[in-house]
Amino acid sequence: MRTARIRAGLPQDRLGVLIGLDEGCSSARISRYETGTHEPPFETAKNLAAALGIPAAYFYCVSDELADIILESHCLSVEELVSVLAWIRDLKQPK
Repeated sequence: MRTARIRAGLPQDRLGVLIGLDEGCSSARISRYETGTHEPPFETAKNLAAALGIPAAYFYCVSDELADIILESHCLSVEELVSVLAWIRDLKQPK
């Protein structure tokens, strides 16, 4: 989450306020989410994703590579996504 926040150019306190957290505790709460001390409820994760302009699935990736794929693909058109999906399926086929 830290990477996405920094990429969006938002300090922790501003991000917290954008998703409706009290200004007095927003920075600390976002810090706890970023360090993994606390996991945000799914609704909060959706709000964070919306504020950062990324899909919520980004937060639940098991690897940095998958997270990068999600970030790179979320702005593609449906036609482009279909092409990417076909390419991925082709990669999985035995050679």
